[in-house]
Amino acid sequence: MEDKQELTALVTVLSQLRQEGYTEDFTVSDDGFLCTIEGDGRFTPEQVQIVNFYRFEGESNPDDMAILYVVETADGRKGTISDAFGTYSDETVSNFMKQVEDLGKDLDKAGKK
Repeated sequence: MEDKQELTALVTVLSQLRQEGYTEDFTVSDDGFLCTIEGDGRFTPEQVQIVNFYRFEGESNPDDMAILYVVETADGRKGTISDAFGTYSDETVSNFMKQVEDLGKDLDKAGKK
């Protein structure tokens, strides 16, 4: 299985993920919780797992990079949260996601590639 796949656009990936049941849209609150957009769920990093992620680069500008996290919560919700990648990332989102258990796209249990 190859690590990298050719994916056309963020919208295409989101559509595919929605078909797979990842329907919630998440954000991170100023007080450090992962929240549903509807406001009916709040989760700590310990209640969230990253099951996959995708990086996207702008065609004309390398600064136009984004990362899409595919996550599941302890109560069974499945969805996504996105962030800019690099210089323009949202510090609140980045700090939260660094604390979440990553089930690893490229890592084994020992954390090695």
